[in-house]
Amino acid sequence: MISDKVKLQPEVVEAVVIRFVGDSGDGMQLTGTQFSDTSAMFGNDIATFPNYPSEIRAPQGSLYGVSGFQVHIGSVEVSTPGDNLDLLVAMNPAGLKTNLHALKPGHTIIVDSDAFSKKNLEKAQYETNPLEDGSLENYRVIQVDMTSLTKEALKNVEGLDNKSITRSKNMFALGMVYWMYGRSKDYTIDFFNKKFKLKPHLIEANTKVLNAGYFFAETLELIPNAYTISPAKMRSGTYRIIMGNTATAWGFLAAAEKSGLELFLGSYPITPATDILHELVKHKHFGVKAFQAEDEIAGIASAIGASFAGDLAITTTSGPGLALKGEALGLAMIMELPLVVVNVQRGGPSTGLPTKTEQSDLLQAMYGRNGESPVIVIAASTPANCFQYAYEAAKLTLEHMTPVILLTDGYIANGSAPWKIKSVDDLPDIKPKISKYTSENWHPYDRDENTLARNWAIPGTAGLEHRIGGLEKDSITGNVSQNPENHQKMTEIRAEKIKRVQNYIPDIKTEFAETGDLLVIGWGGTYGSLHSAVKQINEEGYKNIGFAHFNYINPLPKNTREILTKFKKIIVCELNNGQFAKILKINFNGFEFLQFNKIQGLPFGNNELIGEFKKLVD
Repeated sequence: MISDKVKLQPEVVEAVVIRFVGDSGDGMQLTGTQFSDTSAMFGNDIATFPNYPSEIRAPQGSLYGVSGFQVHIGSVEVSTPGDNLDLLVAMNPAGLKTNLHALKPGHTIIVDSDAFSKKNLEKAQYETNPLEDGSLENYRVIQVDMTSLTKEALKNVEGLDNKSITRSKNMFALGMVYWMYGRSKDYTIDFFNKKFKLKPHLIEANTKVLNAGYFFAETLELIPNAYTISPAKMRSGTYRIIMGNTATAWGFLAAAEKSGLELFLGSYPITPATDILHELVKHKHFGVKAFQAEDEIAGIASAIGASFAGDLAITTTSGPGLALKGEALGLAMIMELPLVVVNVQRGGPSTGLPTKTEQSDLLQAMYGRNGESPVIVIAASTPANCFQYAYEAAKLTLEHMTPVILLTDGYIANGSAPWKIKSVDDLPDIKPKISKYTSENWHPYDRDENTLARNWAIPGTAGLEHRIGGLEKDSITGNVSQNPENHQKMTEIRAEKIKRVQNYIPDIKTEFAETGDLLVIGWGGTYGSLHSAVKQINEEGYKNIGFAHFNYINPLPKNTREILTKFKKIIVCELNNGQFAKILKINFNGFEFLQFNKIQGLPFGNNELIGEFKKLVD
């Protein structure tokens, strides 16, 4: 049943935003991923936003148990998953109620009308059925008895129980959306053949339901083949769609190859960082050693041991795990060993919002250790450049002999985007500070005169025997020293070593305007939202708004003060309560840093940003 009677003609558009929502067991993540991958194969630019409930299995039909997947595809540059939806696919009343607000008036809803039972309506806190009470008259509603049609399509397939049949309805919805947006079914059918190669009845079932949805949409006279979206124009090269966590793992693989070291990961599973462990486990053929420890402390301690033994050592976690790793991270810092700690940030405090995004671990990364314990802190900003900054984190830690914290977040870690595949030969060199030669005058804490990085002596190398541990060290021999003057000297050296990293990182650059009325500042995973908003407002005629996005947090780029002086007003936008703004205030006196903060477990939306920017310059 369809609420209007007018057949719409195909419309050529530059971009479209689609959201699939339902219970956490309805397969919305798989549905969205398949649509995204198929669109990527077609050549569209893409950004995605998976949105999971915090509970592993929330009560079926509940408002807080809704799982969603949003995808933004276009023939133009796409840098965010989008704000307002062109299509909402709702598999139950709860999905409709919690997501209808994001749908543009006059646009399309596809619902599984079988799911709108009295019981499910009560769970979603509907007093009346929205499919019948006229409350959806401002939208184009396509009601489909999806569960019933799925059962009909699979009535002759053997080996399926009723639960398996019902769970296949997500493929019916995907087939409909494929037809509406002119997508091919071939990629998804090939996916079935690979995933279920040992279970041919599942290949048959999923293929039948996908085709049933596709042809159902085709034969409905009143359903439009709604949009035609051309391939995007991208720089030449070979691309694949990649998730942020996967890109992070691959960046470390490339760094290990380039540095000539074996890669060691010591980690404990934690949402949303666990996929990095899952990915690296697949690559033992590259010499990866992955250790799933019994807890967070054991994870980082094993990585420190691997670093001492000469590996490129990393450990992965989220905010609660970084808190537990703090003491051992201080140990790596005072021993001056290379170590990368990846913190995929999520909503806090405590277990907080484990499946939602936030940027609230920045001050923890900067200062969350006892004593004077400075480390390098950098942040990735897109799913694709997680590769670049994982590689950069490895390069910095190996060449400067100090731990590096790499910050990503749940938004970019679980999101995906096209990534141009890189050759290791084209990546910058990595030169570890490993001592290869001995002499009578060799000492473990002899330092490079430019970087202040100490020697990295691998155990078992004749002539490079030395002591190492958590107690303060003599500035030359590394032996335990309780001398007050030596402690101050070593503290100052370790701080100066971090400061000198400024000489090896790029200057910050502004986009859209080099000087003007307003400078928008962001860091980390907010890049897409802020870039998109400033671009849009610039196209509306606000030419004096610049945008500076920081990937290097400690130390900050050398020219930061120079950039700040070129704008009348400065606003710092973050998914926290103003932590980067505090860091800027500490480092740069004489500037007023306005703030725009959001702490809802969600990324910034274009409209809210543009409204704030216009208020400041009008």
